[in-house]
Amino acid sequence: MTIVELLFLLVIAGVCGAVGKAIVGYYPGGALVSIGVGFVGALIGTWVARLAGLPELFAVQIGRTTFPIIWSILGSALFVAFLSLITWRRTIVRGTL
Repeated sequence: MTIVELLFLLVIAGVCGAVGKAIVGYYPGGALVSIGVGFVGALIGTWVARLAGLPELFAVQIGRTTFPIIWSILGSALFVAFLSLITWRRTIVRGTL
């Protein structure tokens, strides 16, 4: 894998992670977190799709690496939803009387 292929893969993972975060509505971190969420989402999404027996809907091939776009977005949304549930904090509004 060349440097250019790796950069394209990082950009695609970042976009998929950002879309997954936007679906859930919870925005932890910035661009690097979106890239990480995109890669974790790809792992979770393909794992769930294989368990359910679903085909690969849309995948991008960069060099010898295939990156599943749809499963990455859905897996990212699941991962971020799980993160938002375990890191939920109650907001206390002061001075509202």
